[in-house]
Amino acid sequence: MTRRQLYSGMAAMLACGVIFVLPFLFVFLTAAKTRQEAQALTFTWPGEWQLWRNFMDVIEARNYMLFLAYFNSTVITVVAVTLLVLFGAMVGYVVQRRPSRWNTLIYAFVLAGLMIPPAVVPTIWVLQSLGLFKTISGMILIQVAYGLSFTVLLFRSFIAAIPRDLDEAAIVDGARPLQIFFRVILPLLKPVTVTVIVVQSIAIFNDFTNPLYYLPGRENVTVQLTLYNFQGQFQTQFNLLFMNILLVTIPPLIVFIFFNRQIVAGMTAGAVKG
Repeated sequence: MTRRQLYSGMAAMLACGVIFVLPFLFVFLTAAKTRQEAQALTFTWPGEWQLWRNFMDVIEARNYMLFLAYFNSTVITVVAVTLLVLFGAMVGYVVQRRPSRWNTLIYAFVLAGLMIPPAVVPTIWVLQSLGLFKTISGMILIQVAYGLSFTVLLFRSFIAAIPRDLDEAAIVDGARPLQIFFRVILPLLKPVTVTVIVVQSIAIFNDFTNPLYYLPGRENVTVQLTLYNFQGQFQTQFNLLFMNILLVTIPPLIVFIFFNRQIVAGMTAGAVKG
């Protein structure tokens, strides 16, 4: 390792510490303070540690609303990610393996989904027409629609590296199209599938805007919307607000820490092989 590489690595570590570690440490320290100390919003050590008390206050707030929020967010995330993996892989396989005018049009719509911003009012009108507004099912549909373009592109670029000889060999053995996909192609998509699962899970679980617009109502609350519990018109309980942020942040952070290598491997493999 040269001196320049050593300095570059140290600079990168320092930048990561400033960008990621310091904000998390600030959230943790503020979540452990009393209400009066937290109002100052200073990066200081707590004069009196109230981490456990603030934790219990957040858990018990609004009749244990955080438990309901975790349940709703988990259901939305699991179902939406499952559908994204299934439909994204199937669409990516068809677009890559069967070039035609229709597939060119489908691919154009996929790209348009990345470039065109979502329209809130027309989306609400569509959900109301389908009877899905203010429902968990409608929220799952929204998350799948918004994440499908990115998912299809990842799967398509990864499938491009899989030899067509495998498809032809399966056809010779008498396999049908669905059998080729599920028994031959899908098992080979494990790296990019893990990438999609982790990236989309974190994005959907941390989503704040879409539940705010399309999933109103106390019974439909998600983890991000529980942050409103500790914000008032005249005063904000910053110690409880930051404790809530800490509880909301920890699950995605744990997932990212354990699967960051798989994320990089899947993204890199898809980019290189596509």
